[in-house]
Amino acid sequence: MQLPAFYPYRSEAARDACFAYFDAQAAVRWPIASEERTVATSYGPTCVRIGGPESAPPLVLLHGVTASSLMWAPNIRELSTACRTFAVDQIGDFGKTLCTRPIVSVYDYVAWLDELFDRLELGDVTLAGMSFGGALATQYALHRPERVTKLILLAPGSTVLRMALRFWLHVGALAFLRRKGIPWFLRWIFPDMARQDPAWIGEISEGLFLNVRSLRPRKTPFPPVLTDDEWGSLKMPVLFLVGEHEVIYSPERAVRRLRRVAPAIAAEIVPGAGHDLTFAQAALVNRRILEFL
Repeated sequence: MQLPAFYPYRSEAARDACFAYFDAQAAVRWPIASEERTVATSYGPTCVRIGGPESAPPLVLLHGVTASSLMWAPNIRELSTACRTFAVDQIGDFGKTLCTRPIVSVYDYVAWLDELFDRLELGDVTLAGMSFGGALATQYALHRPERVTKLILLAPGSTVLRMALRFWLHVGALAFLRRKGIPWFLRWIFPDMARQDPAWIGEISEGLFLNVRSLRPRKTPFPPVLTDDEWGSLKMPVLFLVGEHEVIYSPERAVRRLRRVAPAIAAEIVPGAGHDLTFAQAALVNRRILEFL
């Protein structure tokens, strides 16, 4: 069978192997009863894990790049006590969402989320994003402020500061080393989890290698760093959390900038965590989000 030009997986066999992997991981790691729903959009069928009380306010969760909605496993039980949670497999990334139309700009992401929220019959939402998901959440809040009641940013990529040169050097080394470099890269970007639970690095390495082996090479449009005026234009309540050991940019500089240009934003540094803050300090992050909500 000829796959669509923008289909994310290299083959139907690769897709099926990845879907089996996600199902097996969900059976072990996903701690709540939830509905897995596939939502039709013009960019492709989108997978969403839905949980929490039906009458609770909606909280949409956008994961980091190369991850999937299962990234939220350490947080979903607590967040679903207060919210109707919608953990999304992002378009064009690793997951059970299948991109069948090219994503070429930030505007495509905004249009895709518009369609997704409309199909789910969500009016306005609280939007939370981790890393690249945080960058997407910020752009959506900029373009559709009327649909975002609150915004939660967890170490958003770019957005506040440009990604550090050392990050791109590590990414380049990873591309050169390929499979051998994956555990090394993960120990660097997730230092606290590497110390807390070395076996966790092996589990994450397995998923990342499956990603590299199964998905076609693709160019992901990365949202730009916001200007001072753009930060000031965000009128909804915003929570920004970043780990003290963050390596993709300086956490201290990020917090200083936000306090200078948008003092209404609650900007905080999470101790004992880096880019792994939702894992290494899951209880603290969950508590801070629930307090914010």
